Amino acid sequence: MTDTATRLDEIVNSNDVVLFMKGSALFPQCGFSSRAVAILDHLGVQFETVDVLQDAEIRQGIKQYSDWPTIPQLYVKGEFVGGSDIMMEMFEAGELQQLFADKEVAKA
Repeated sequence: MTDTATRLDEIVNSNDVVLFMKGSALFPQCGFSSRAVAILDHLGVQFETVDVLQDAEIRQGIKQYSDWPTIPQLYVKGEFVGGSDIMMEMFEAGELQQLFADKEVAKA
């Protein structure tokens, strides 16, 4: 396993909810990241963010790690969920709320 993959494993597995995004929760740097943060904020769950713009290895590595070509990327309890479009679809269907309940994700 590469150093980047090891770092990603540590990040993903040490936080219940992690959003790899462009920018920060307070200052998203793209519309998709902004939408993803808005969904998580609306649901009131605790989550960590990783700004992929600050680390080129993480930015490229996360795409290989998840086998998903775009950012943002959401992980819940170590499992890849998807990007902002999937998050929106799941949120609108009530599936994201159910996932957080089933995984016993802490509220903010």
